[in-house]
Amino acid sequence: MSVQDDLTAVQRCLDDLARSVGRLEKQLGTAGLEMRRVRTDANHLRESVALLREAAASPTPQRKPELVTIPDTPYDDSLWIDTDDEGLGARDRHAP
Repeated sequence: MSVQDDLTAVQRCLDDLARSVGRLEKQLGTAGLEMRRVRTDANHLRESVALLREAAASPTPQRKPELVTIPDTPYDDSLWIDTDDEGLGARDRHAP
């Protein structure tokens, strides 16, 4: 199946879900917290599928990450003057 076919199938399922939630609301009423949550979740799913459909309609080309060359030369020791040796404490103090 193609992506569009899958999205269409999901949309049909969401339409069925919306109809079922509507029937439940008629039977149980819309005032309960649980019913409002189910309705809200169903609406969020519908919005998410719409966003997926838009993203699938206009795919952006995958960019390769820009490579950064790391030189083989040693780092300048002045970069590490104000740091502590990990696990050994500060340079001017001794470990316990």
